[in-house]
Amino acid sequence: MKKFLALAMLPLSILALTPAAHAQADAAKPPAVIRLVVPFAAGGSNDVIARVIAPALAKRLGNTIIIENKPGAAGAIGSDAVAKGAKDGSVLLLTSSSLLTAAATMPKTTPYDVLTAFAPVAMVGQGPMLVAVSGTTTLKTPAEFVAAAKAKPGSVTYGTSGQGSIAHMSSEMLSDAAKVQMLHVPYKGAAPALLDLASGQINMMISNYSSLAPQIKAGRVRALAVTSRQASPSFPDLPPMESVAPGFAAEIWVSVFAPAGTPAALVQRLNREIIEVARLPEVRSLLEADGAQPTPLSPAEVALRVKEDLAAWKKIATEKNISAE
Repeated sequence: MKKFLALAMLPLSILALTPAAHAQADAAKPPAVIRLVVPFAAGGSNDVIARVIAPALAKRLGNTIIIENKPGAAGAIGSDAVAKGAKDGSVLLLTSSSLLTAAATMPKTTPYDVLTAFAPVAMVGQGPMLVAVSGTTTLKTPAEFVAAAKAKPGSVTYGTSGQGSIAHMSSEMLSDAAKVQMLHVPYKGAAPALLDLASGQINMMISNYSSLAPQIKAGRVRALAVTSRQASPSFPDLPPMESVAPGFAAEIWVSVFAPAGTPAALVQRLNREIIEVARLPEVRSLLEADGAQPTPLSPAEVALRVKEDLAAWKKIATEKNISAE
């Protein structure tokens, strides 16, 4: 009799679970149209990545994804639009680690708290920058560079794309780790800085590979090391700068964020799909062209990375009195 009652109740148990299962499935279902906001101008590296992953992601989700460029204020205008957007998955942000350097160096003008305004979704890819010197120098190793900087404190000059840029912050982080003094020469963009590096007007520059590549290939600039803590598969012949600057590490990444409060089930679904899209040959080749690799992190792991990186950038900005405001 007990066995009969148990069997009789089984269909009712299944039916009782059905609404919850349906609710969970609905929560993970993406909206018919998603606006993927890129907080920089069209044609930049973030924009290029967004336009490659969007069609593949839309195909996997069975919806439409529209790229929307909202440049201005070092990315803050577009990022703020997403932070204040609908919490239903209809608006997402694709941005780089500059989201954090801007927050660290522009605390008064950044209209959101990075740690509470966004729900990290997925990291598309990450990779190191390169430490490069002018081809006019005889320096060929990280150890030689540090030795030269220590021999004449303040005589080594480094160029960046501007005050508070990730290159500026990384270079100051390097000077602390290597215990050297270098002179910052800010430019209005990476291109003029690179030209002066090639001609020997400045001594060193930290930048992404795609910016440095033409001058490296021409022999006018020499790459000495990668900024990642470990050796990079993209640059197997370059040692980590950490080998002579203990504790130094500064990688750049591209990630997708949603407004805080977006349903966790939907965030998890988007995370899984973006990870698969990042593994596609066309996306992988685009990342590898700049020395980056697909990075399959969970939303929680992306959140932890954001928290750690922001703390590191804030520490440098405070200690070195770096402000972009």
